[in-house]
Amino acid sequence: MVLPLAIASLPSQASAAQIIVRPIIHKNNVVVRPRPVVHQKLIPGHWEQTRHGRRWVPDHYVRV
Repeated sequence: MVLPLAIASLPSQASAAQIIVRPIIHKNNVVVRPRPVVHQKLIPGHWEQTRHGRRWVPDHYVRV
């Protein structure tokens, strides 16, 4: 009864073989498009006439 268990527990060449695992790396074909250049123009601060008088408009950028 002990003999079949002793034979099964002996190391064999299959258990001593070197196993090399190489992960599969998928390269995503992501196309990165360059962002369009945004041109901006500085509008300087100025006084603006309203129905209730004049008010100051601070300087700001606008897209061109």
